[in-house]
Amino acid sequence: MSYTALYRKFRPNTFSGVVGQEHIVKTLKNQMQTKRISHAYLFCGTRGTGKTSTAKIFARAINCLHLTEDGEPCNVCSMCEAILAGRSVNVMEIDAASNNSVENIREIREEVKYPPTEGIYKVFIIDEVHMLSGSAFNALLKTLEEPPAHVIFILATTDPQKVPVTILSRCQRFDFRRITTEDIANTLAGYLQTEGLFATTDALHYVAQLADGSLRDSLSILDQCLAFFSGEEVTLEKVQEVVGAVDKSVFFDMTEALSKKDAQKAMELIEKILFDGRDVKQFISEFLEHLRNLLITATVAQPQRILDLSAENTERLQAQANTLSAEELTYWIGRFSTLQNDIKYAANTRILLEVEILRLCSQWADKDVTALAARLAGLERKVAQGVSVVQTIPTQQPKQTQQKPKKRPPALEEDKQNLQKNWHTLCNAHFEGSLKGMLSQVEIGFKEDDFVYLVCGYDALASILNKHLDEITETIAKNTEKTFQFQTIVKEAYDQWRETMYGKEEELQNGMSDPEFESLMSGYFPEADMEP
Repeated sequence: MSYTALYRKFRPNTFSGVVGQEHIVKTLKNQMQTKRISHAYLFCGTRGTGKTSTAKIFARAINCLHLTEDGEPCNVCSMCEAILAGRSVNVMEIDAASNNSVENIREIREEVKYPPTEGIYKVFIIDEVHMLSGSAFNALLKTLEEPPAHVIFILATTDPQKVPVTILSRCQRFDFRRITTEDIANTLAGYLQTEGLFATTDALHYVAQLADGSLRDSLSILDQCLAFFSGEEVTLEKVQEVVGAVDKSVFFDMTEALSKKDAQKAMELIEKILFDGRDVKQFISEFLEHLRNLLITATVAQPQRILDLSAENTERLQAQANTLSAEELTYWIGRFSTLQNDIKYAANTRILLEVEILRLCSQWADKDVTALAARLAGLERKVAQGVSVVQTIPTQQPKQTQQKPKKRPPALEEDKQNLQKNWHTLCNAHFEGSLKGMLSQVEIGFKEDDFVYLVCGYDALASILNKHLDEITETIAKNTEKTFQFQTIVKEAYDQWRETMYGKEEELQNGMSDPEFESLMSGYFPEADMEP
């Protein structure tokens, strides 16, 4: 006989088997007992929280021939057995992800006309209903609003925001909660006891954490671990090996390395993680969870009410949170959240992780307000802890031997003319690399002020050179013994200024006959043709 996966084998058959949804189960039972059953229900919630299982249990309960006193289906009568075996024509389960057209909804409209051959109700369970097309929703609308008395619709979805309001308003909505880690761990322990298998408490708790509120996901992870370590007791280390996770102590060590800006220690931890065959994406995801737990512990009075962790881990988190500031933790969470998004599309995830770690351990990488606030909070924390924060200052020479740098005289008009004439020669001789190539594309221009303008052909070039003005000024001053004040300007703006001030080039050539004007212009544009 073929093997049945755990999540299928332990699908609940009664309301009491539905984990973590007591508020919904109680409401449905009360409706059956008071005969106030609605014609349409909408079950919303994340994956693996029991939406479809509850819908099937409810479909059996309202058709059961021997309903128990507490509202549970008997699962032994002919109606229950037929529905459990999938033979009943009274319960139809439809996958809207693959049957989302108008034609599929028309088939349902035809089916609802006929009363059930046995039992009381016909139940249509439409799973992933948000996948229906707009036309299909419109076709369903009238039938959902006024169905025959013998028809009940149960719509299930993980994304209720995509369901039209006109559909929502015609249904009773039930929101399935995420199942707590404790409930999942206890349920898994019960299943293992039934199967005669064994797992440690911390292993089950870790599996429940990985499931993120989904019982089905936890069963799938546990099933994988049981298959990998067949016949052995499942331990925390074995679960971590299967899912590619790391021991939680690594997260505490990495946090400590970041707080001390110990790049060497942080890189050694990454090397160990990768050497052990752990997954980088899984590490980032769990490290984010660790930082979130630290932030809650550092800012909330009673974090144990929010954090679903053991007492030992909570105490360890509290001890580390006392050494960190909320600003630092918030900044790290932001950086690793961005990294988690970027790493989805990276071919080499290790490089991105290492670069981010080195960035966080450096003093120079980030200068934005959030980074500076985090650094300031870190310094305040160290001062509060009694750690002296010393700024290293270069040893100064005695005043009598210290020499002030000589000032260079400001450039005169003839110096500017010589600079314009010898500009490309100076650039080729005294600049290197990409800066030399960019300056070779620049021309020298002047306005009626003291600046020397680097006339650039396009905005990007002007923007780049603007960041190197100090270097350009120092290099030119060093080699000409004159101080020039440089500014960048785009050629289009410079030409427009010239045209506004002195007219177009043809006008300058045809109308320049004033000697004083010629003298003035020759001072600013020595290479211009001043012939009438």
